Amino acid sequence: MTIQIHPTAIIDEGAYIGENTAVWHWVHVCQGAKIGSYCSLGQNVFVGNKVVIGNNVKVQNNVSIYDNVTLEDDVFCGPSMVFTNVYNPRAAISRKNEYRNTLVKKGATLGANCTIICGVTIGSYAFIGAGSVVKCDVPDYALMVGIPARQIGWMSQYGERLDLPLKGDAEVVCPNTTKQYFLKNGICYTNS
Repeated sequence: MTIQIHPTAIIDEGAYIGENTAVWHWVHVCQGAKIGSYCSLGQNVFVGNKVVIGNNVKVQNNVSIYDNVTLEDDVFCGPSMVFTNVYNPRAAISRKNEYRNTLVKKGATLGANCTIICGVTIGSYAFIGAGSVVKCDVPDYALMVGIPARQIGWMSQYGERLDLPLKGDAEVVCPNTTKQYFLKNGICYTNS
C-alpha cells in the first residue's frame, strides 16, 4: 500500500493522507488537512487546513477545497467546481472567524463548474448538475440544476435518474442494479 505524490505537489508537514491515495501535479495540501484512503486529487487542487476528506473521494482538476468543508466517502468533485467558506467576503475585512461549515455526504456528485455556497449540506447520493449554484441544503438522492439550483428529479446510487415524482409517495426499481427506491412525503430512500 502506497501513497502516490507527484514531485510538483506540496504536502505541508502535519497533513494526513491515507493509503493508496494519488496526489497529482501542482497540488497543495495544507498542514491540518485529513484525506482518506483510495482518493485522487487531480492537477492544481488545493486542500485547506480545516478540511476532512473521506475514503474513495475523486477531486478533479482545478478544485479548491477551503477550510470548514467536509467530504464524506465516495464523493465526486467535478473539474473546476467551487466551494466557498465566507458568505459575504470583502478584501479589506477579515472574516476568518465567520467561516461556515459545508458538508457533502456520502456518494454525492458535484458536477463540473458548479458552485457550493458555504453553510449548506449536500445529501447522500445527491447529484449537482454542471454549472449549478447551490445556496441551500440538498436532500439525499436529489438531482439539482440551474442558477440558483433547483430540484428537478431524483438519482440512484448508481448515478441514473429515477422515475419518481418530486413530491408524494411512490416507488421505483433502478434498472441497472434492481435496487428499490421509495419516495414518502418528499423524502427518497432505499432499504438496501
